[in-house]
Amino acid sequence: MSDTRISIRGRGTNELTILPTKEELAGQTAAFFQKGLEGAANSQTAYVSDIEHLESWLAQHSLPVLPLTPATLATYLSDLATRHKWATVSRRLATIRKWHRLHKHPDPSGDEAVKIVLDGIKRSIGTEPDQAAAFDITAYKDRIRNIPATPSGVRDRALLLVCFAGAFRRSELVALNVEGVQFTRDGAVLTYQGSKTNQYGKTEQKALFFSPDPDTCPVRALQDYINLLDRQIGPLFVRIRKGEQITTARLSDKQVARTTKEYIGDEYSAHSHRASFVTIAKLNGADDSQIMQQTKHRTRTMIDRYTRVQQIVKHNAAMKLGL
Repeated sequence: MSDTRISIRGRGTNELTILPTKEELAGQTAAFFQKGLEGAANSQTAYVSDIEHLESWLAQHSLPVLPLTPATLATYLSDLATRHKWATVSRRLATIRKWHRLHKHPDPSGDEAVKIVLDGIKRSIGTEPDQAAAFDITAYKDRIRNIPATPSGVRDRALLLVCFAGAFRRSELVALNVEGVQFTRDGAVLTYQGSKTNQYGKTEQKALFFSPDPDTCPVRALQDYINLLDRQIGPLFVRIRKGEQITTARLSDKQVARTTKEYIGDEYSAHSHRASFVTIAKLNGADDSQIMQQTKHRTRTMIDRYTRVQQIVKHNAAMKLGL
């Protein structure tokens, strides 16, 4: 039987406020719980994938299904460490912890034997992530100039220059919309939501500026591309079919990586644009706060990581020994 709906009259006013029923409150709470459980779309996808991998591994080794015993968890992590880097091991461990917490089972990772195994894994494979290669700006500009002026070439030139000058993650880049681009006298302001470090829908903005070289100017490249799209709303970077037919289908983030390798080189990844932005800006005198304004990093840790190798080479007293 449904709860009776209650209404109250505000103090000093004739307006009535309709209070939700207990059933509606329970439904709202359940919806928010589910949203919190799911997290960001990328996190949700990784969680599901990790659990599927674990369940498959358990079946292959004829081990009981979840929840895990500490011994089973230690064995699983040890097996992962023979084929994967620490980042993967760490992420799957976090997924396992979350699964046990959500299903109200004891967390097996708190066992002392599991902690010792984890310490051994760290000492054996290390915890330092691979760094995306940073490109040389002169070589980068030369390769940008060689991109053909076809519709797909106009798109790819804009995609690469905006990715680099805006220090975008590939997921952020392909999520941009035409209506989020505002051209100004100095360049352009790009408005977007839902970056990796902003999962609650807060609006963020990045600025692009006109460059002296029109062939490698991100703002001019973006203007040329949007003129080609000839529309005011919808996905910014879209698929282009054979025959140079422009679609309205949003580009996959994997295409950013493929485009980077096609034009800039196989040794580079989509993340090389962010790494190169930090490295080149830092070496050209930009301070950390200016860099973080564009990259949206919350701490200087990643800034230091990106610039460490270049600083070792270019800011080193070994050059002043007079040998």
